[in-house]
Amino acid sequence: MKWPSFTHLPRDTRDTLFVLAVISWVVLPLVNQVPIWCSMMGAAVVVWRGFLAWRNLPLPRTAWRLGLLALAVIATLFSYRTLLGRDAGVTLVVVLLALKTLELRARRDAFVVFFLSFFLMLTQFFYSQSLLTAAAMLLALWGLLTALVNAHMPVGKPPLWQAARMAGQMTLLGAPIMVVLFMLFPRLAPLWGLPGDAMAGRSGLSGQMTVGNIATLALDGSVAMRVRFDGAAPASSEMYFRGPVLTQFDGRRWSAALWLDQAPTPTPSKLAVRGHPIDYEVTLEPNQQPWLLTLEATPQPPKVPRNTPRLTSDLQWVLNRPVTELLRYQAQGFTRYQAGVEWTRTQLLPSLTLPFGLNPRTQAWANQLKQSQPDPRARVQAVLEHLRTGGYRYTLEPGEYGRDSADEFWFDRKLGFCEHIAAAFVIVMRASGIPARVVTGYQGGERNPLDDFWTVRQSDAHAWAEVWLAVDGWVRVDPTAAVAPSRTGSFKRLTTPGGLVGSALLGNVSPELALSLRAAWDAVNNRWNQWVLNYTQSSQLDLLSRLGFDSPSWEDLVYVLCAIVVAASLIGAAWSVWERQQHDPWLRLLARARLKFTQAAMAVPPQSTPRQLVQMLQQQADARAQHPSWQAWLLRLEALRYAAKNPPPIGHLGKRANIRQQIATLERDFKSLPPLRAP
Repeated sequence: MKWPSFTHLPRDTRDTLFVLAVISWVVLPLVNQVPIWCSMMGAAVVVWRGFLAWRNLPLPRTAWRLGLLALAVIATLFSYRTLLGRDAGVTLVVVLLALKTLELRARRDAFVVFFLSFFLMLTQFFYSQSLLTAAAMLLALWGLLTALVNAHMPVGKPPLWQAARMAGQMTLLGAPIMVVLFMLFPRLAPLWGLPGDAMAGRSGLSGQMTVGNIATLALDGSVAMRVRFDGAAPASSEMYFRGPVLTQFDGRRWSAALWLDQAPTPTPSKLAVRGHPIDYEVTLEPNQQPWLLTLEATPQPPKVPRNTPRLTSDLQWVLNRPVTELLRYQAQGFTRYQAGVEWTRTQLLPSLTLPFGLNPRTQAWANQLKQSQPDPRARVQAVLEHLRTGGYRYTLEPGEYGRDSADEFWFDRKLGFCEHIAAAFVIVMRASGIPARVVTGYQGGERNPLDDFWTVRQSDAHAWAEVWLAVDGWVRVDPTAAVAPSRTGSFKRLTTPGGLVGSALLGNVSPELALSLRAAWDAVNNRWNQWVLNYTQSSQLDLLSRLGFDSPSWEDLVYVLCAIVVAASLIGAAWSVWERQQHDPWLRLLARARLKFTQAAMAVPPQSTPRQLVQMLQQQADARAQHPSWQAWLLRLEALRYAAKNPPPIGHLGKRANIRQQIATLERDFKSLPPLRAP
């Protein structure tokens, strides 16, 4: 079987294959968001349609399309239990777009495919607003505009590069309008931050901790948040960003109290802070959780746009809704503080509770510690010293732990990562009579020297302990630092494996170059986050304030936007009038005539005259294709320029007016000329 060459394909086949390629590019980023059956069905339909176009075979009957549509609807119901909502809707749009290509016959069908593709392109931002997604969709926009321009091209086989160039010019001309609308169009509510119906987003931390939860996060190199300190940053060993506080323990799982049920913390005066304040700004990635990650301790409410956080009794700042969009807030923290001194025995009781019958060896060891070390502070130091000298090792692959996880850690394996160590430490503290709890969050970070932002990744997720001591209140104790001091220091951070592709591409790259490239990419992403994704209504109002508005509001944004639109329209109209006056109308008519010849697949020299165009028509063998009306019009055009023996001087207004009238007559007659046919 001989396959035709792509350059010699009919135009319909060529254009169809190009549209299918653009559709595939639009759908490709959604592969991880839609069910596997949707991706497979969409790919199969697109390949099928491409085969039919390549072999010039007839399209399938309506029964096929209806059957596939019914199958897709049933599969969507089975996957989501509904046809409504974000995920189910995007899945159906992907299937409908693929099936619509099976009836791609006329230009009207192509327009439907284009507009469905434009809509599907926008749905990408429901799942990701990253710089890579924006770049991919910009390329998709160029492809769709190219296909749209190509659909309006006349008969023949105009090259795709010509349509692509015109689409690129349209995009560049529209860029200033896009920038103005982005800067000034009122942002009444977040568009892409609407919570998803499936809540399928990956969260950095959760309200529960089981063996293996933070280990998975420790192998994830994605960004959790970025922090910018106004002054000097604290030492990495003091950079603890507080997240969920886990007090409840059922023997296997640690969990936090429901944040809505927690009583507010005592008045700020009960939270005593010491030392110099640290002003910082956090850009938090969406995590589908209500917690604000703040530096320990942050006594005053962080400044969050359109929201007022509250502080719980666990010194945890929470919002009244999950963080579903990029969030930037300012706060002030202290690395030295004292809290919970006034807590009563009743308040401390949940931090002393242990399930009955579990970890018997740990319970017996705790009783021995209590008898040998009556002072709670000495008891804490004794356990930390045991961790330093007992042969314990920090590892990300300790294996699965059984029912008595603390016994296995203390007496058998002596292996674990931060959550194993922190949980085992809290259990022995409670068993010895010291109130204790597990705190999760992020520890440390990586400073980017290019923009001075600290990048905190999911690999920086950490778990530590807090113990309650009389006079001191809640005191942070990080038992992981006793086992692996480098884990909480500033020299060695957890790194993610590069993988097969990454190792092949970057295996021979020097570590210094790899770090520089990573820092540059992080800086670019951070600028995208700060300038684009986090450009909120408050940023718009700040812009108006810098422009001189005393008390700007969203109504002022509308006024400014309308004024810019009116001014741009007037400038454009004036430019059009000036441009028409500056250019020779006779040359413009000749250029339009040459373009018509080119669109009819005639080889027209760039500097051809009206007489040469007439000769091209006269040389055609088919008398019906010689277009006498075109020949007459071209001869009139030639006579207007060259037949006058004495052309009017510049100042002769009467004759100039007569020439303008003749030009206008030729323009009207040009619009009524019949289409040219290729020889």
